[in-house]
Amino acid sequence: MSATAQKGAGPVLVLLHGGGPGVDAASNWAPVFSRFSAGFRCLAPDLLGFGTQIAAAGTEGLRGPRAWARARAQQVLELLDRHELERVHVLGNSAAGGAAALALLAAAPERVERAVLMGGAGTGPPPRAVPFYDEPTRESMRATLGRLVADESAHAGLLDELTDLRLGQALRPGAETAFRSMFTDGTEPVDPATVRTPVLALHGERDRVSPVEVSRRLAGALPEGRLEVVAGAGHWIHVDRPAEFCRLTGEFLNA
Repeated sequence: MSATAQKGAGPVLVLLHGGGPGVDAASNWAPVFSRFSAGFRCLAPDLLGFGTQIAAAGTEGLRGPRAWARARAQQVLELLDRHELERVHVLGNSAAGGAAALALLAAAPERVERAVLMGGAGTGPPPRAVPFYDEPTRESMRATLGRLVADESAHAGLLDELTDLRLGQALRPGAETAFRSMFTDGTEPVDPATVRTPVLALHGERDRVSPVEVSRRLAGALPEGRLEVVAGAGHWIHVDRPAEFCRLTGEFLNA
């Protein structure tokens, strides 16, 4: 059973965190969780392979992005069932949460009213090297996190704090094995053309992890997809431009 942060009242918004080494839901969504909980009942689970779910039952044989995305989609469905939630909004961050959201939309479209996908949702090319684990040091973790924002100097304190937190979590037993297994091939989780749910693709103009073209292509392939490029933001739009990120997300979900 996943550890899930909960807060707020209103329509239910399930926040699915990104897939960087050492990530967990609480630290990923901390910059915007209070903003969202002012208008939504927010559920933010640790996804399989991360945080409290590093060695969760059923993850041992998972290999590749498609298998992990589908397993995480099933994890979310089980979360909805436990909370007796028939229909929710979903916000998916990058190659973990975004890919899981896409897999959920394909597997159970009746359970999701609207979805927001960040940073290409794992539909771009796989990384040329496995982040951090090829050089598992504090300096490597700090550099990995630094690439996620547009201007590192604007977030130096946050990046230092997250470096220490995520370094410890990334070095927990089983974390490296799970992480590496997520990149064993480049198979995309689903065919976006099969997803009929209204989707907003958000992408930072200055994203250094995934080019804007990845989300442009994704939005174009989705039957009800739309793209918003956030000026001045990097891969972590919710860190670089939290107010604009929450406004765009809220307006779309409440439309």
